[in-house]
Amino acid sequence: MNWPTEQLNVLQEPLETCSLSPTTGFTRNGCCETGPGDFGSHTVCVQVTEEFLVFSKEQGNDLSTPRPEFGFPGLKDGDRWCVCAPRYAEALKAGFAPRVFLRSTHQNALEYVSFASLMEKALDVS
Repeated sequence: MNWPTEQLNVLQEPLETCSLSPTTGFTRNGCCETGPGDFGSHTVCVQVTEEFLVFSKEQGNDLSTPRPEFGFPGLKDGDRWCVCAPRYAEALKAGFAPRVFLRSTHQNALEYVSFASLMEKALDVS
């Protein structure tokens, strides 16, 4: 993919890896990078909770059921994952938003979620 070589996080620093186990990201490289074709904006690095997984499934995106045909192991409570920023905003509004890793959350997430809201949920900075 011809994406920018340096992608920045919400702290305006180089984007850090979100998870390699399970491997996450729109391009499955472990990072919440984004670019052309990522219409869901998979830019928020979260530590998923059971409550969020249930909420996401109720919204039509089942993240907990393994889909081996797509190389997707299914997520469980405690896994780190790049979630879509619009879905994160919905979860925040509904009270189901999981904690986030700001150093691994792409700056484009700010198009959907305020920096203050992300800071309130941050696990890696205070």
